Amino acid sequence: MSEHTYKMIELVGSSHVGIEEAVKNAVSKAAIDEKNLRWLEVLETRGHIEDGKIAHWQVRVKIGATLD
Repeated sequence: MSEHTYKMIELVGSSHVGIEEAVKNAVSKAAIDEKNLRWLEVLETRGHIEDGKIAHWQVRVKIGATLD
């Protein structure tokens, strides 16, 4: 196994659909500017409530990418 050096970025993804969709949105945006994405860690999950229902999700993620 080769040794790697990783760059870590932290993002907050959001979605009206759910937590998983919020994570996918964060990864999709990261993939636009970063290459070699390798892993993610969910750090925090929040929800916004309106009229007694969950209206919006926010998920803070740390994403690691290998450096060339």
